[in-house]
Amino acid sequence: MKRLLFVWHSRTGHTRQMLEAALRGARDPAITGIDCVVRDALEATPEDVWEADGIVLGTPENFGYMSGALKMFFERVYPPCLERTQGKPYGVFIRAGNDGRGALASIERIVTGLRWKQVLPPVIIAGDFDPARLVDCEELGQTFAAGLEAGVF
Repeated sequence: MKRLLFVWHSRTGHTRQMLEAALRGARDPAITGIDCVVRDALEATPEDVWEADGIVLGTPENFGYMSGALKMFFERVYPPCLERTQGKPYGVFIRAGNDGRGALASIERIVTGLRWKQVLPPVIIAGDFDPARLVDCEELGQTFAAGLEAGVF
């Protein structure tokens, strides 16, 4: 059984809806070899990252940056994961009031240092929250889980 770790943070609930959609996709009944583990960014540990075969990161855009909680996650796990998690596949979803580029760029800078590998395009729901876009999050979770199960990632 492979482990897909979801590390996320939400204050308003929109990012939570994106997480729930991604989990629906990852837990598709046709995908049987994936254990989805969900951790709030304030609670996720280096051990969670070490044990994961892939990671999905979810954050709101705050002041053109990732959430403070996700930044704290990276500060906590960076040193102990630097040499142990190179090549780890990851994906991202962002709830953005603006365009999400700042939040995405801040995440990309850190994971570049960790040498993780982005395996799917990010899902960014920008501007007014459109629940119809949750299907993109569901596809992100489903595609990531299926690819991880098949050994593609």
